[in-house]
Order: sequence, then C-alpha cells, then structure tokens
Amino acid sequence: MKELEIYIHIPFCVKKCAYCDFLSASAPEEEREEYVKMLCREIEACRQSRNPALASYEVSTVFFGGGTPSILSGEQTGRIMGALKECFPIRPDAEISLEMNPGTVTDQKLASYRSFGINRLSIGLQSADDQELRLLGRIHTWADFLKSYHMAREAGFENINVDLISAIPGQTEKSWEKSLCAAVSQKPEHISAYSLILEPGTPFYEKYGGEEKAGQEAAPDEEKGREAIPDEETDRHMYRRTKEILEGAGYGRYEISNYALFGRECRHNLGYWERTEYLGFGVGASTLFNHARYTNPGRITEYQKDFSGKFQGEKLTRAEEMEEFMFLGLRKMKGISREVFRNTFGEELECVYGETIRKLRRLGMLEESGDGDRIFLTERGIDVSNAVFVEFLF
Repeated sequence: MKELEIYIHIPFCVKKCAYCDFLSASAPEEEREEYVKMLCREIEACRQSRNPALASYEVSTVFFGGGTPSILSGEQTGRIMGALKECFPIRPDAEISLEMNPGTVTDQKLASYRSFGINRLSIGLQSADDQELRLLGRIHTWADFLKSYHMAREAGFENINVDLISAIPGQTEKSWEKSLCAAVSQKPEHISAYSLILEPGTPFYEKYGGEEKAGQEAAPDEEKGREAIPDEETDRHMYRRTKEILEGAGYGRYEISNYALFGRECRHNLGYWERTEYLGFGVGASTLFNHARYTNPGRITEYQKDFSGKFQGEKLTRAEEMEEFMFLGLRKMKGISREVFRNTFGEELECVYGETIRKLRRLGMLEESGDGDRIFLTERGIDVSNAVFVEFLF
C-alpha cells in the first residue's frame, strides 16, 4: 500500500515566544478541550467522506506539531490517537512524533504517550544558555530541559530530537558552541539547528527587524539593553561550526538544518521533502493528496464550521509539482535523482532544467554524484540556498 503521512496541529502554548510566528497562542483548558473534540470530529469526517483513493494508503508517520502539543493532557492526546487508529490503517513500524517543551510533561504523561504508540519526541530546547532563553521568551531553563529529557529517557523513549536556534540577539560564536556541545552531551538521536529568522508581526521583528538594525549595536537613544543580531558573516560561521561540531560527534547532516545519528533521520520530514502525500488535521493544517493542496482555515471559529474541503484542494499544475520536486528535494544533502524525476514526470531532467543546472554548476552551487544520477547543493550553494531554489521556479 502507498505511504500516507498525517500531521496534527495543536495551536496552544503556555506563552507565545517573542520570535514565534507559528499559528499558536495560550488558551484556557475549556478551549483546549473543545479543540480536541473538533480534531476528533475532523478525523472522523475524513473517514466518512469515503474517498475511494484512501483505500490504497496506510499511515507511515504521524506528527503532532504546534504550538506545544505536550500542553494537552495525556487523556486528550490519547483520544486523538484513538481517533486516528479508528479511521486509518497505521503501519506497525510507523514513526509517531510529538513536539514537547521542557516543563510541560510529567512521568505519567510520558508513560501515557508510550502506551498510545508515540515513539519519538522533539524537544524545544533552543539554547542551553538561560539568559538567551529569557531573551527568546522561553518558559524554561537549561535545568528544566535536563529534567524533562531524563524523564523521557526513563519513560523509555529511544528516539529524541532536540531543537536549537542560532543567531539569537547577543549570541556569540562561543555561546552557540556551548549550546551545541551541551545538547550533544545528552546524546539525543537527532538535532535540528536553525538560524533565527525575524518574522514580521513578532515582537522580535519590531525590536530587531530591518536591515538597518541587523548586526548593529543599539544606538544610545534606542531601547536600553537591545542586543545586536549577529551579522551575516557571523551567522554563516556559526552554521559551519554547527556542521563541524555535530559531525565530529557522529551526527550526519541529511538536510540543510537537520542532523541525525545513523538511521535516526526524521522520516516524517523526509516525507515532506520527498513530497510523500499527507493529510493535515487541525486549524491551519495543510494537506497534499492526489496532486492537490488544501489548507484548513487559520481561525478556530472558521475551522470548526466545515471539515469537508480536505479532498477539494486546488490541483497543482505539472510545473508547480516540478518546482516543488526541485526546491524541496535540494534541501536534502543527497539532493534529487534524475531517475526519480524521469519516473515521476516522464521527462528527462535536462529537458526541463538543463540550462539552470549548468548555470548553477558553473557558479559552484551544484554538483552531481559520481554515477551522474543525483544533483545536490555544494557548501557554497547551501550558504545561498534560497537564491538557488528561486532558480527552479518557472
């Protein structure tokens, strides 16, 4: 049977972080409970749609993202998992991930996760420096992370990711290296290391955003204590040190910002980058199914009115699917395959993108494997990856 991935969006958190532009907010228990009921109804509505195409699929991965999914009670998470198992065939070896923040779990909650079949945790550490954590608006300390992490290990979790953010205001190369080494010392199976992006509409953007502020110290008349955002050169050096430190500790980089011990790559995210079909449940969640994309309403009041559109998304054109194949696939270190492109679209890669590939190879941004099948980014190409991806848009 064909693979199907499932994403569950939990839009709640204890407190919104200063840099976050995700669809999330704090909410009282009553609102969270009503949302769980809506999620279960949406999952059931998907089954009742009796879409004949679903009969040939089975679920290979499930991912609870947010927000902070671990803010739900164990019983609420169990009801969502129960609805999924009732409505979809889930492979015995499925990867089932849940994002959690330090300080939001208990021994009992972690044990309940295991009993529901959740077998992978993604912990939002972001920094091992308490001052940096306060600046980010995180609700936890390094000590809180250690407590939650060790609780997860004691509960039997053998597949854990740790999230880290570089280029935090006021962060130095030395403090970033300390965070990396602190995370490595706990021996998680996976580490995601992202560079901070100043997103419009966030408190961080208001305080640090704009080219005139990036990399500059605060002027005397500006807000007291405004830290400098590391400049582009420092950011890139942090990125290169990330690779050196993590690869030196045995973590292989398999995507631009993701590292894993051998065999511990995130199967769910690999599915995104390889365009495996997926269903998204919850407010603002996206679906890719049968050559179409659909996104749930981004407001809970609109989301709760109608779950019927999941298989009525806008069909992607052939050109759009080719574009996605290229810019998503090139995020992976192994890049894209000429053979897979040929089998997917019935055309040779060179007939569609030959000129673009030759141009980027001349510029030293792309190279190919020894057998000539795979094309992937060079280190120089990774540094300007967004500019490279734009080259593949029609």
